[in-house]
Amino acid sequence: MRFRQLAITNTDDLLFGHASKPLQTRAGLQIGGGLVYPELNFTLPPMEVTGATMPEVVRQYREIITSALRRAAELEAPGVVIEFETVPPMTATPAFGLEIVQVLLAGMEEARRQHGLKTVLRMTPNDNREFARPPVMRSGEHWERMLELFESSARVGAELLSIESVGGKELHDEALMNCNLGQVIFAQCVLGVRDMAFLWDKLGEVARRHGVVCAGDTACGFGNTAMVLAEQKMIPRAFAAVVRAVSAVRTLVCYEHGAVGPGKDCGYENPYLKAITGYPMAMEGKTAACAHFSPLGNIAAAYADTWSNESVQNVRLLAGMAPTCYMEQLIYDCRLMNRALAEGKSAALTLRRWLVDSDAALDPQAWVLTPDNVMAIARAIVRAPGHYQAGVAAARCALDLLRTGHAAGRLKIVPREIEFLDTMAAQLDELPDDESAFIAQQMALADPAKYLPAEYGL
Repeated sequence: MRFRQLAITNTDDLLFGHASKPLQTRAGLQIGGGLVYPELNFTLPPMEVTGATMPEVVRQYREIITSALRRAAELEAPGVVIEFETVPPMTATPAFGLEIVQVLLAGMEEARRQHGLKTVLRMTPNDNREFARPPVMRSGEHWERMLELFESSARVGAELLSIESVGGKELHDEALMNCNLGQVIFAQCVLGVRDMAFLWDKLGEVARRHGVVCAGDTACGFGNTAMVLAEQKMIPRAFAAVVRAVSAVRTLVCYEHGAVGPGKDCGYENPYLKAITGYPMAMEGKTAACAHFSPLGNIAAAYADTWSNESVQNVRLLAGMAPTCYMEQLIYDCRLMNRALAEGKSAALTLRRWLVDSDAALDPQAWVLTPDNVMAIARAIVRAPGHYQAGVAAARCALDLLRTGHAAGRLKIVPREIEFLDTMAAQLDELPDDESAFIAQQMALADPAKYLPAEYGL
């Protein structure tokens, strides 16, 4: 653990548009420096990506970037972050991904030349390592091709490097379905932490070679999978809330190994990380409904330095193509937040309170994201001596906050989940204090056919 204290200690300073360590981009965007910027995320309509279809793929991305940035200029956006999340074939064949990077950068340069629009590209290759079974994390074709795409993208001008990494997911999915907190913590705070350290050291080398920025990772495949399962009533919402708190420990590792933000948009754990690191964070909420439902539509915006939409397909809506429509929605949301910031901190805190209070009481997953609760969980993480202990501390803190919120009549928890709070507490009580003992305990329980301990340095 490299962060031993909070970078943001006053709850009133945990606010959209402001980070204690803002990021300056080459084009002059000051992310976390007083404005919230839209961050547009998009993907293809249902289609294959092959050598034969690449001309159509290129046409689609050229259309997206041209139309979306034209609309951003028309609406006088102060700047735009563009995120390119690859689909698996674009990482498997790095030349495919690189060609799209070049298309997007050319469109962004044209928008600068024509309209003076400031932009920056976030490059997020798909983590294909999970496609080997059991996953091979530190070598092999999936690893090598992913690094090749990072390298070539950084070389041609992709300034922000991000990923939705998957280390530990091969055990975490089953842990979620079994509502097993011990295995959740093992997957995230032992396996995931070790993979993140290895991965982000390598990405740091890429970034330094090309003068670009390690931005951030996300526990999307962990915390968001829990959120989606809870939304489908397959696991308790209270359990998903505790998983979210634990996920912050895993994602924190990228910042311990050189990432400086903005954190990846689908990381709803980002408020904890903003409090701990002071780095700017991307957030998504109601504007991510094109990709997934959530109970966090407004509260997520309380902490946004860039405001994103998740991944929207390039399909036609009545007004125009969906990415262009989402660009407009993001810009108007950012205008509102920036208007509040312009009127002073009191106005911004009022808007933050409305965003928080509109969601917080209705779902445990929102409750653990209120400013006071974010600070409490963040403190529990930095006070722990190691990552395993931090995962346990985050889980205990989140559980305590759910209990006290419900007991005070401020948080709605459905009756069938009340008893499960005791179940989670009992699971945590069974975990040893020592990490080595915990690892031995969990390795004895984990299915050895599903993961390779050596790929995690175990």
